[in-house]
Amino acid sequence: MNIPFLGRRREDPGALDPEGIADLLAECELLRSQATQDGVRLDDSPASLEELDQVVPRWRDDEEDLHRLGNDAGLYLGTVIVRTVPGAAWRLWPDGHPVVRLASGREFDVVAAGHEWAANGAPELSQVYAEVAEN
Repeated sequence: MNIPFLGRRREDPGALDPEGIADLLAECELLRSQATQDGVRLDDSPASLEELDQVVPRWRDDEEDLHRLGNDAGLYLGTVIVRTVPGAAWRLWPDGHPVVRLASGREFDVVAAGHEWAANGAPELSQVYAEVAEN
């Protein structure tokens, strides 16, 4: 069905808007708030990942914050990778789980890495970035 006043329909209803997805996943509201409180500016750079690795993990005592912050940390890590590693892009698995896919086709579950970082501090976000960036 084509209703002219609604505009053209997308040719592929399953097509994704990569820039829109990237902007949405980059929000990371809780992490950005926490970082600001700790004097860390999240500018989507690898250096900001190093600064995050130095933040005192006050959130580990709150299970809800720990989970949300882990998600945000993973999404922020993915955002830095997508914006700085040539050929990297967000990909959504069929269940909606976001991962980063490199030009080589290799995929990284950055959200899982974010949860590990939030819970244990290791691996450091900057370390994960360095491993991904060298591939």
